[in-house]
Amino acid sequence: MTGFSQAPREASAMSNLDSQVPYWDAAAATKTFTHPLHLPWLDGISRHAAILDYGCGYGRIMKELEQRGFGNLTGVDASPEMISRARRLHPTMRFAALEAPPASPCPDAGFDAVLLFAVLTCVPGGEAQHRLIAELNRILKPGGIIYISDLLLQDDERNRSRYGRHADHYGSYGVFETGDGAVCRHHPREWFSTLLAGFQTIDTRTITVPTMNGHESTGIQILARKPTSP
Repeated sequence: MTGFSQAPREASAMSNLDSQVPYWDAAAATKTFTHPLHLPWLDGISRHAAILDYGCGYGRIMKELEQRGFGNLTGVDASPEMISRARRLHPTMRFAALEAPPASPCPDAGFDAVLLFAVLTCVPGGEAQHRLIAELNRILKPGGIIYISDLLLQDDERNRSRYGRHADHYGSYGVFETGDGAVCRHHPREWFSTLLAGFQTIDTRTITVPTMNGHESTGIQILARKPTSP
């Protein structure tokens, strides 16, 4: 069983889990996010480009982009408390809370680049992930880039055990419950090819990253481009 397998019960099991706002509001003050920004991938982007950090959390990546000279930055997140923390930490930056994720108030073709860092792992439903990517495709300009950083299926016994333990309940191998109450998802590499079928992949890289709960995990980063014509 892989991330491609979506049992019929997934719709009901996942229906209230694809944003998990109460969990993230409660965790907003304490969580630290660690996925690295690979700056060489941004070398070809104008410092005036419109960049959206979707699932911006407390604004960590946006601050790093600002320090590197990018000036037209917007961050959105489903958690109002994450946005409140971001505004306290970075009062001059532009943030907004999403009222009905994955939908955003962003205009069609309004951004040159979208970042999606450790967001898919927080969206356990396969259909919900497809809806999210469709929304990002809507707001990206033709030729714009999407930069994804997320987590792969892990090979260690702790993770294999919890994948197996929760697979029947959630209808997807790789979905699991954390000890502090979140439902998360790790992905086979092939899942990203399916998810990004409408984009042109530019580059990928494998990373090692601490998770938000302090475990070392293998991740993947993907740089892809929206085609300039349908």
